[in-house]
Amino acid sequence: MALVTDINFNTIKFIKSAPYVKGLPPEKGIEIAFAGRSNAGKSSALNALANRKSLAKTSSVPGKTQHINIFRLNEDLHIADLPGYGFAKVPPREKKRWQEEMTDYILNRESLKGIVLLMDIRHPLTELDRAMLDLAVQGGREVHIVLSKADKLKSGARSKTLSEMNKALRGLTVPWSIQTLSAVKKEGVKELRDQIVFWYEAE
Repeated sequence: MALVTDINFNTIKFIKSAPYVKGLPPEKGIEIAFAGRSNAGKSSALNALANRKSLAKTSSVPGKTQHINIFRLNEDLHIADLPGYGFAKVPPREKKRWQEEMTDYILNRESLKGIVLLMDIRHPLTELDRAMLDLAVQGGREVHIVLSKADKLKSGARSKTLSEMNKALRGLTVPWSIQTLSAVKKEGVKELRDQIVFWYEAE
């Protein structure tokens, strides 16, 4: 595996988009998956991570990401942007396919090291977020929770939400961590990068 010094987040490259897990690149090294509700700010977080404006396409229409998009940091480290769940205006059959593919990916993708779970800090831990956490536990996947859009709340409200989330997640039976993130102000980007490097180094 390459040295950690080989990780340059500014050179992340998109390599493939696939509607099905079977269409993903062969498993090599480790993958970190980004998951979250359709309006949780996944694309903005990925763009902030890469210090780029359009690495991941953002949209005012929830559910734009309908495939699993794979990005490469180096030969041994990839990021998977999973389809958003929740508000996407798509036919029930398509939603069912997304659910089946994400379940397959999280439970069976051997290279998957951890899940970055994005939640809007103003509406965290919804029923769908809990379902994703349950799936992560079922698959034995480590989870790093990112409370996105932190700039939408004042400092006191951010701290209160973070404290409440820490209490709510105490019973989680897989390794987990949590942070706040403002993609607009680039606050929390270093912490997110550090978590990915931590997973990489641990492997």
